[in-house]
Amino acid sequence: MWDRKGLKARAKDVLRTSYWKAFLMSLIIAFVGGSGGGGSINFNYNFGDFPSSFMPSKWDGDGIAFIFIIILILIFLVVILFALAFRIFLGFPLEVGGRRYFVQAAQDDVNMNYLGYAFSKAKYLDIIKAMLWRGFLLFLWFLLLIIPGIIKTYAYSLVPYILADNPNIGYKRAVELSKHMTAGQKFDMFVLDLSFLGWYLLGFIAFFVGVLFVMPYDNATKAELYLALRRNALDQGICSYEELRLDRVV
Repeated sequence: MWDRKGLKARAKDVLRTSYWKAFLMSLIIAFVGGSGGGGSINFNYNFGDFPSSFMPSKWDGDGIAFIFIIILILIFLVVILFALAFRIFLGFPLEVGGRRYFVQAAQDDVNMNYLGYAFSKAKYLDIIKAMLWRGFLLFLWFLLLIIPGIIKTYAYSLVPYILADNPNIGYKRAVELSKHMTAGQKFDMFVLDLSFLGWYLLGFIAFFVGVLFVMPYDNATKAELYLALRRNALDQGICSYEELRLDRVV
């Protein structure tokens, strides 16, 4: 099994020789929304405040305000759609490529070209499909309640790493395998996240810039965690080397 100190010690060893590459990768992952954060937006406008007809009868102050609100809503919707498209069609592949970089770096293969790993015809659509499926499931769980949503976030957290090993594994199998790998591990994973809280608080104190320098340490540790959980899954027969397209020496 694994322990926090061991994971962090190995992550530090990796970062000693490749910190700035990890720093750049972490910036990209954070920029495309791969840090695991999320939220929801609620529209609470009282439509009873709108004019009685869709278009005001005269061009008065209320009419101008109404048109202004409509324009703002349209702009907001366009921005939301653009952000979703960016996250899905660019963010998902870049996140998987970034995760592959950290996993390979943990195995002494520091290659920035892994960032473009997902952008090939044989991988791209399968990665998009699997990441969308994970996002859809998480959305449904968070609709139910916050706590179940958080638990499932940990349960599905290994999907990008699994896709980084085998992007064609199948969207349902990627989620299923992540669930099996994290079974009985979620509380320890939560505690591992808590162990970075102090570092992130220090980063916020340092004008928020310090947070950027903590991310490589966090991402490198999560890659070590995946390797440990993957090794455990292979030993237990939950998955095979062939399924994850791994050499037997792993």
